[in-house]
Amino acid sequence: MKTGNDRQNNLTEQLFRKLPPSLVQFLKFGIVGGINTILSYGITNACYYGFHLHEQICNLLSFLITVLISYLLNSRFVFRQREGERQPWYKALAKVYASYALTELVLMGILLFVQERLLGIPHYIATFLNLCITVPLNFLLNKFWAYRKKP
Repeated sequence: MKTGNDRQNNLTEQLFRKLPPSLVQFLKFGIVGGINTILSYGITNACYYGFHLHEQICNLLSFLITVLISYLLNSRFVFRQREGERQPWYKALAKVYASYALTELVLMGILLFVQERLLGIPHYIATFLNLCITVPLNFLLNKFWAYRKKP
């Protein structure tokens, strides 16, 4: 007898089978990103309000923790590779940190400066616009660089 969970898993599998594999990867990447966004918010606020740390320390701790979680989840559920196709975990992890540092720290910082200070775009709109740039860019960097072993 099938339970509700079994039926839901079958529906999810059927939906994923009908979609192109890269789109399925992108959707899974987005789910991991959503989880990390919630975790980042919680970690940052817990550090700031609970431990009374400086806001930049809170952001740094949140970044370090959530990128590690992103690596663990994405390597298991999104960018799975066979044993012979894998690069050493520490190389992939370093590349994941580098890609997120590039997009979330450098690129996002530049974009926010231009959008908010030079163009006068409100922060809540600018950050949403930037997600439309940084999420696909992170996906591409992870898919084609961080998790890819050179042939």
